[in-house]
Amino acid sequence: MRPIWQLIYEAKTYYRPLAGAVASIIACTAMNLIGPDLISKLIDLLTGSFSQGDIPRVRDLALLLLATFAGRAIFRLTGDYLAHYAAWNIVAEMRARVHDHLQKLSLRYYNDKQTGQLMSRVINDTAQFEILIAHAIPNILSSVLIVAGVAVLLLWISPLLTLLTFLPLPLILLFSLRYGKKIYPAYSLHQARLGDMSAVLHDNLAGLREIHLFGRQESASEKFRAQTCQWRDAVMSVAWLSGMYHPIVESILSAGTVIVVGIGGAMALDGALSIGDIVRFLLYLSLFYTPVTTLVISVDSLLQAGASAERVYALLAADATIKDKPDAVELTAAQGRLSFANVRFSYDEKGPVLDNISFEILPGQMVALVGPTGAGKTTVASLLARLYDPEAGQVKLDGLDLRDISLASLRNQISVVSQDVFLFNGTIAENIAYGKAGATREEMMEAARRACIHDFISTLPQGYDSLVGERGVLLSGGQKQRLAIARALLRNTPVLILDEATASVDQASEAEIQAAIQQLAGNRTLLVIAHRLSTVRRAHKILVLDQTKIVEQGTHENLLSQGGLYARLCACQII
Repeated sequence: MRPIWQLIYEAKTYYRPLAGAVASIIACTAMNLIGPDLISKLIDLLTGSFSQGDIPRVRDLALLLLATFAGRAIFRLTGDYLAHYAAWNIVAEMRARVHDHLQKLSLRYYNDKQTGQLMSRVINDTAQFEILIAHAIPNILSSVLIVAGVAVLLLWISPLLTLLTFLPLPLILLFSLRYGKKIYPAYSLHQARLGDMSAVLHDNLAGLREIHLFGRQESASEKFRAQTCQWRDAVMSVAWLSGMYHPIVESILSAGTVIVVGIGGAMALDGALSIGDIVRFLLYLSLFYTPVTTLVISVDSLLQAGASAERVYALLAADATIKDKPDAVELTAAQGRLSFANVRFSYDEKGPVLDNISFEILPGQMVALVGPTGAGKTTVASLLARLYDPEAGQVKLDGLDLRDISLASLRNQISVVSQDVFLFNGTIAENIAYGKAGATREEMMEAARRACIHDFISTLPQGYDSLVGERGVLLSGGQKQRLAIARALLRNTPVLILDEATASVDQASEAEIQAAIQQLAGNRTLLVIAHRLSTVRRAHKILVLDQTKIVEQGTHENLLSQGGLYARLCACQII
């Protein structure tokens, strides 16, 4: 119940529509309680010494009954609308809150997470909150009010029959408690299986190109079908438990009704109760057991929402390990001096990727980072952008530990172009401008020229307004990479990190981009991670990474003359 109470507490933001919904529920309950009394009075009137003079009274009772039915419909409509208004607003806010929290979490959190699972928590689990706010809680409140009101009226009519009416309730309560213990894990499993199914669907759609290239359509279909079957089994488990629960409760209530009717009928024959009292009692009895049944059904909704709330709050409880210190420094204009001081870092328990790494890059220098695949080159770039924090040692910018600089101001000083380029589903202009809010078309075009992509864009029918497709599917690898370079150049930051940024461009384009990079050298700090010799040989300094260490450093000529790892990499054309 803790996540449910937490969610109800957070719903206080919409206390006005919720208060209106509660008021409507109370008014609707009153209308429900008035109806049986009016009907019983009509029966008493008709079964008594009825005369023509009583016709106006019959008419008045009929009009009052019509007014109660109309009032009940109006108040129910009002209550439903206000409850749904609050519920869907809460769902929207919770989705936005979960999304914002996901944005704050470090990349380490995502190392063992599936995108489809997270999407399921944002979309599917939060949707269950509407059931809680708009259905379960109003139904429970309405049912409790009706049960309490009817109980008082039943006691007034006949205490003995009322006690008989209450007989099934303890049995239903015990049965509901046992049911709740079984159904809650079933609902949790159902939501987990829904997340698994979403994860497989996301992977299959994201990897559709590879599925086609390797002819794995049948395998992908079987994998998704297997997850669908597991989800179906979880749903059927819930349906089986729910299917047993509701008929059993209804049977218990029916048995209670039979007892009350039998004894009540005997009391009427003995003259202990009038026909009107019997009719009034039976009408209130149906009004009593109906909300009890509704309460039983609401247990399902409550537990289903609770299982979803538990998953959502577990995600919100995940700590953002990469965050600002309370006294973080706002860096406005960095010089671009970078340094690693005895840095150690690992992604998991398998061992360090970097171990006791130390180096310095002076402002305006172009430094190349080379080494075999898996040596930790991209990890260096990630630490410089503070996508991760080192386990030991310090990463510094202008002598300040990155952990002492606010994240927003730090990343305003650094631009990164990765080998695995991500483009948003929009226009070319929108993707380039992503690097700088409020950039003008002229600024975008200048950045595109320096990245050697402007001429290509100009050949497109819609130019800079051309769509790139999801993840840039309508562009070639080289075009995407040059677009990413333009996006980074538009930022015009003191530090530029190029992580295999020219790996997917042809030699002619690479030569043009290298010329642009050389123009940038001297007025900003450049860290270039590359395999191509043409890229790294112009660097002021080359750092060679291998086996978690910097094993060599120097200029291209110096490292070649040493005949070490760098010379061997050059000979093998790895760089």
